[in-house]
Amino acid sequence: MTYPSPIFGPIHSRRLGISLGINLLPADGKVCSFDCIYCECGLNKDNIPHEKFPTRSTVYAALRQQLQKMKDEQTPPDVLTFAGNGEPTLHPDFAGIIDDTIRLRDEFFPKAKVSVLSNATQILHQDVFDALSRIDNNILKLDTISPSYISLLDRPVSKTYDVERLISRMAEFRGRCIIQTMFLTGTVTGQSVDNTTDDYVQPWLEAIRRIAPSQVMIYTIDRKTPIDTLAKASHEQLDHIAAIIQEAGIQCSVAY
Repeated sequence: MTYPSPIFGPIHSRRLGISLGINLLPADGKVCSFDCIYCECGLNKDNIPHEKFPTRSTVYAALRQQLQKMKDEQTPPDVLTFAGNGEPTLHPDFAGIIDDTIRLRDEFFPKAKVSVLSNATQILHQDVFDALSRIDNNILKLDTISPSYISLLDRPVSKTYDVERLISRMAEFRGRCIIQTMFLTGTVTGQSVDNTTDDYVQPWLEAIRRIAPSQVMIYTIDRKTPIDTLAKASHEQLDHIAAIIQEAGIQCSVAY
């Protein structure tokens, strides 16, 4: 599954409401610093794009046109969401596009939120960090803190990926971030990918305490995955994890 670029939707998001999507990646493939085995866009090797990133001016013009259309039709979005075919913060003009989007939001729908769904791999870059600090919903992925599990599930492209360093950087947002975590069960190449057990949840929760986000979003598989041996976490498993987070004094939402 790939998304049109640079604008798609609006769609109904399980976590965000009526969402107008902004896809900063090529429309014909996937560009990501992770290669998650559960990604609805498929695996990187199977979705190599031939088109280029949409330019900043192209994104601006398309977003302005769509927001004007929605205003004319009196169909306000709840949120403008950067998502799509990979990792949005990889766009070379990401910070500038964020500034454009905030200005357009303020002009057309001041009550709408600006959200970015990110795997957090680029937050060590100051321009990306600062841009994410300016939006309403800075949603950062943290599926686990186990390097071996990350290699199995999220499969970072960079050999220098360091989850501990990223956790420390997330804490520097000083609460201006939301942590998003995928919980699932099943196997890949005969190995369990069940991260719902205390062996994974408790160390992850300690990292959440250090980051001190405004909210944690937990969810499970909702669409077809490129690896067919994966399975959803149960309602009971997700509810149990949510209760643990809430007991720690952190707001939590669950998408089943």
